[in-house]
This record gives sequence, C-alpha cells and structure tokens, in this order.
Amino acid sequence: MSFLQIEDPLAAPRPIGIDLGTTHSLVAYVPSVGGATTIMNCDSEVLVPSVVHYRADGSVVVGKEAKGLAQEFPQDTLVSVKRYMGRGADDPETRKLGPYRFATDTGPVVRFAVAGERTVTPVEVSAEILRELRRWAEDEVGQVGGVVITVPAYFDDAQRQATKDAAKLADLTVLRLLNEPTAAALAYGLQTSSNGLFAVYDLGGGTFDITVLELDNGVFQVRSTGGDSQLGGDDMDRALAEWILDDMGAASEARTPALVRLAIDGARAIKHALTEEKQVELALELPGGGQHLVRVERAQFDALIEPIVQRSLQACKRALRDAEFAVEQIDGVILVGGSTRVPLVRQAVEAFFGREPLAGIDPDQVVAVGAAMQAEMLAGDNDNPEALLLDVLPLSLGIEAMGGVNEKILPRNTPIPSGAAQVFTTYADNQTGFELHVVQGEREMAEDCRSLARFTLKGIPPMAAGLARLQVRFDVDADGLLSVSAQELTTGVEQHVEVAPSYGLSDAEVERMLLEAYDHAEDDMEARKLREQRVEGSRIRDATLAALNVDAELLIAGEAQSIEEALRSLQQAMDDGNAAQIGLRIEDLDRVAKPFAGRRMDRSIRQALGGRAITEVEQETAHARGIESHLGQQEE
Repeated sequence: MSFLQIEDPLAAPRPIGIDLGTTHSLVAYVPSVGGATTIMNCDSEVLVPSVVHYRADGSVVVGKEAKGLAQEFPQDTLVSVKRYMGRGADDPETRKLGPYRFATDTGPVVRFAVAGERTVTPVEVSAEILRELRRWAEDEVGQVGGVVITVPAYFDDAQRQATKDAAKLADLTVLRLLNEPTAAALAYGLQTSSNGLFAVYDLGGGTFDITVLELDNGVFQVRSTGGDSQLGGDDMDRALAEWILDDMGAASEARTPALVRLAIDGARAIKHALTEEKQVELALELPGGGQHLVRVERAQFDALIEPIVQRSLQACKRALRDAEFAVEQIDGVILVGGSTRVPLVRQAVEAFFGREPLAGIDPDQVVAVGAAMQAEMLAGDNDNPEALLLDVLPLSLGIEAMGGVNEKILPRNTPIPSGAAQVFTTYADNQTGFELHVVQGEREMAEDCRSLARFTLKGIPPMAAGLARLQVRFDVDADGLLSVSAQELTTGVEQHVEVAPSYGLSDAEVERMLLEAYDHAEDDMEARKLREQRVEGSRIRDATLAALNVDAELLIAGEAQSIEEALRSLQQAMDDGNAAQIGLRIEDLDRVAKPFAGRRMDRSIRQALGGRAITEVEQETAHARGIESHLGQQEE
C-alpha cells in the first residue's frame, strides 16, 4: 500500500546545509522544534557515500549502491571525486588519484571516460551527489530553499567556483559556501560561549584542514588556515592497501584495477574495525577465486599511518605560526572528519595541543549540522542572527607590475568579503592600453606565482609616461570568489572580469607555494629589488636619451661626454645585475644631467609664458588651486 506525502502548499521552502565530502556526503536542516539535525533515508542511513557509477545504458547510480559496484567496475565508478574539483587535466598529480580512464583532447578540465561512451567532469559527478542529497531533503522537508555548502578552508577560487557550478547543475540555490572548520564551530555553539581561540582539526577522507578561529563577542574570525588536500583517510587506506598487496605477494604488473580496489576496500574495513579492536582478521575474496586472509594489529596500522599523522601536525604548526599564536594560547580543539576516529589521530592531537579535543558531536555529521545552522541564519529565521563569520584568503592576490614584480593588492589572511584598490601609471609614452595579469601567491615575482587571469584595458588616449592613472580594484565575496575591475581615472574607460578559471590549485600546491615563499623570502626580495631598479634605470635612461635627442643644443662643453659616460655606467650596472650598483649609477646620472635638465625646464617655462602677463598667470594658478581644493574636499 502506498501513502501520499501531505504538504502545506503555503509552507516556505526550507533552507538546508550540505557537507559535500570526499568520502561521504550528508544533508541537514533546522526543524521547527529542536536543533539542527541530519536527514536520514528510509533505511535510517545518514551518510551518502560520495560515489557515482555510470552504467552502459546511460543511467547513473549514486551512493551505497554505487559503492557496491566499485570493485566490479572500478573505472566506471568514481570515488573521492572531490579531489579532482578544480584540478587540470594536464596536472601530473591528476592521474595518480585513481584507476580511471581520462578523456584526451578535452581542454584543461579533467574528464573521465566512463561506460556508454560518455565523458563526465568532476563538476558533473559532484552534481549527481548533490541531486541525491536534494532528493533526501525533499523527502524529509518538502520544498527545499537555499543551501549552504561546505568546502575545505583551503579551497581556492577555481575549486569554489566548481562547487557552485555543481550546485547549479543540481538545481540548488547557493546561499553561501562555508568553510568546513567554521561550520564545525557553529555546530558546537561556540558563538554563544566566552571569547577565545579555537583550533579546528579536520581530517576527512581526502582532505585535511587546520583552522585557527578567534571568537570575539559573537564574531568568528579565521586567523589562519592550513592543510593539505592530498591528506586524509584515503591515504591511510592506500598505505594499508599497499601492505595488503605486498602480503598477497602481488607484483606491480599483477595489480589489476579490480585487485587494487579489493585491497583498498579491505583496508578501509580493517581501519574502521581497528577503531575499537586491537587486532583484526579479514578474509578477502580474490577476483580470480579463492581467499586471502589478512591479519593486522593496531600497532602495525599505527606504524603505517604515523607519517600521515605527522604531516597533519606540521600543518598545525604552520597555521599557528601564521596566526601568531602559541599552542598554549588555544582554548579548545574541535575534531572534524571521520578519520579523527582513528585512535592514533586523537592521541596525537591531544598531545600536540595539550588538551582533550571536543568530540561530542559525531565528527562525520558536525559540519553538515553547522551548515544547516548557517543556512537558517541566512534565511533570517534563527534566534541568534548576531553570529558573524569572517573567513580569510588562503593566498595573496595581486597583479604583475613592470619588471615582472608581484604587486599584492589583497594579502593572504585578509578577512573576506573584502575589497581593495591600487593606482598604477604608464611606463612608456603614448600607451593606449594596459595589459593586466592577475596572479595568486606569496612569491615576489609574478612568474613564481599562479596565473589567474589576463585581460587588456584598451581605448586610452595617448599620454606622456606617468600621466595616465589606472585604478585596479579587487573584490572577493563571502564565497572567496574574485572579481577584478580596472579603470583609467582621467578618461573613465573601464574593464571588468570575473576570475573563474577552469582549473586551480590543490591545497597541497597552496601549501607548497607558502613553503616556497618562506624558503625563498630573502632571494625573492633581492630579485624584486633588482627588477625594480632595472625598471627605474631603464626609465631614466630612456628619458635622458629622449631629452638629448630633442634639446641637444642646450648642452654645454663637456656635458654630453659626462652624461654619455654616466649612461654607459648605468647600462653596465643593469647588465651586471647588481641592484645597489644600479641605484648608485642612477644617482650619478642624475647629478651630471641635473644642470641640463634645469635648462630644459627654464626654456619650457619661457615658452609657456611667452607673450602673457604675470597677472594672467597668477589668476590661472589661483583658479587651479581652487579647483584642486574643491576636489580634495570631495574626496574627503
């Protein structure tokens, strides 16, 4: 007998929170009575395995059933697709993440070749998972309203944009992308507690995040973030799977996708069992028939995963250093992610921070609960609307200036949403356009940073070098997505671009960029000084040569030789690549050319004043000063 679900047609759509996880995903909401709760399916299951299987007939299977098909169809069943979000097809790390077939000649975006001669992107795969979660929510609450989706704190612009694109494909309206650690803090109700510093240790299936949050009178501010998108429970599974394959005696050439999937699934089952047991035995059904008995002790497992846990603690040290806090100043530690159930992880976190971590809420569910609370707040129906979340930029954003220098406009750890502007000018005479190169990273030279976008501002009337004024503005919204605008202030010509690249950096690459910035800080500063001095030297050299070409008759005896000698010395210093010497040679050139420059200025003034009364010039000057004063008041 079937039953019809009766809904109130006038009821408002219910906002929901979604934790789109690497291993599992789930959805939560805040009911009319009681606190936020996760949604179950008809089998009382809360977790949806983040697994999608593509059948030859074109149909799609999501979740638990898809996970059951992974061993039989390892290349048509996509697991941990979150690791591919925002990643490029030409990235050498891409093909190391799973036993999949990758489509070729499809541009920079990763595409999986699956059954039925289809190709799908990580965004499309994630959309299938989101559709399944939306169906669960509709079965529970009826009409679904806006959604808050959580992402790792270290997700960059491309990865966040890919997540929003997946939600759009799933017909979901995104209220906000919320950093997973911040969602966990909301779930524990820290916004109602006393002020303090909190660390959120989030070790999921495929990503690790560490975030230092400061709570100040209901305002959450992310002081620093760190992590690694290539570190999580999947790595523990692979480490144990390697041991299992060695225990089987399976040589590299004998490790078929089906055998590898069997070993990984077995490793995951053993890992879960070792949470409670000291020793586990598991009989694995081999693809070709027969069984292989695996016996693993917790001490063996701990030894295999010790390097993984230590990598997470190194990231914790860097996050504390970035936040400029000592570990003793941390008031509380929150555990997030199913992998924090591993006993060694909990022991290591407690030893590192010197305090027992908070783990009262299921670590698999805590992020979704916080997302649901945030969705309810944004919908305006929460009793505590004062809670404010301030996330930060994981990497600095800037543009490439003359000489290839990275001119940072928004530094890393800037609270978002945020915006900033900076004014630049032209280097050469008669420029009619600006080419803008937007970069992301901490290195001093743009070539060492990640390129986000390039665009050109055209239509600028020819002017002398230094007269044009180009204002470049960066705006980052609450989801961490960047938009760039450029306007030439004297003409009003403007160009705008949304920076949404087709692929981006992984958290591990972000971490690598930060480490490189620390390691090369001194060398980078020297390289920046050299580039800047070379640009300045070239500008002064070109201006001097132009003046000599136009007003050579103003030179006095011996002056041309002195200036030419100073120019040769400056050029030699620039060729030698010594910033200090370039600075000295610029000063020498300025000294010997100063009398010549003075005579040029005197003649220009005489020409400008030719045939005009002093009183007329005084009146124009007074009028100009009045305009300048008026403009100054307007700007204030």
